[in-house]
Amino acid sequence: MLRTWLLWWRKWGKKDWAIAAVGFAAVLFTFTLLIESGTEDPSAIGNRADDPVELTLLRNAKDRGAFCLDGSLPGYHFEKGFGSGSNKWVIHIEGGGWCNTIESCSYRSRTALGSSKFMDRQVIFAGMLSRDPSQNPDFYNWNRIKIRYCDGASLAGHPESEFKNGTKLFFRGQLIWEAIMDELLSMGMAKAKQAFLTGCSAGGLATLIHCDDFRHLLPKYTTVKCLADAGFFLDEKDVGGHYTMRSFYQDVQTLTASPHHLLY
Repeated sequence: MLRTWLLWWRKWGKKDWAIAAVGFAAVLFTFTLLIESGTEDPSAIGNRADDPVELTLLRNAKDRGAFCLDGSLPGYHFEKGFGSGSNKWVIHIEGGGWCNTIESCSYRSRTALGSSKFMDRQVIFAGMLSRDPSQNPDFYNWNRIKIRYCDGASLAGHPESEFKNGTKLFFRGQLIWEAIMDELLSMGMAKAKQAFLTGCSAGGLATLIHCDDFRHLLPKYTTVKCLADAGFFLDEKDVGGHYTMRSFYQDVQTLTASPHHLLY
């Protein structure tokens, strides 16, 4: 059998060898693509879809005066992008309603929606933050950030004084937004090719409030999109004939001295 193979090999002409060389190159090219595409697999960077993401407390929060309602440091969860998503960023703002009185804000300051002291130190990224490509085919390998919500006013408050009725509460949502954006820009977002800001409910309203600023923070060449998920609240009468939403938001705006109009 070996002798037969040798005879067959010796009969090959230049054309046969050329065809074989092209075939070998094609196989090698395909193999290389398979190896490179493997870096798009989250398992290639040692993470699984159900691995928790650590809470990062804002490093420059104290210097910037950016505090949660109780004076603790605000935070976010960050997972670095990879492969084709390494220069793309998706930021999700957590929801959780609002507080419109000293009493309701004082209560909130003793929960995860008003203090980082009560926030989970690890969360599982799911939905559009998931690293599972079967669950999140569009953003699974982007840089993904979950901003924790702890100011009670859709990241919009900024009063002259925190002392109200003898209670000290920090309504610093605007400063939290600015400080987190500066930190993300320093981490690479300043060179983003694509950036997507989104949020749900109160986070959706925060997205509406800050979308234009988000656009201005990034280079002109960056493709920027914003999506408010359930963040549009109608200024209409309720079933009792009252403008409950208008009254509620006016209280929030007065309490937190928000420079933004919270009525949409």
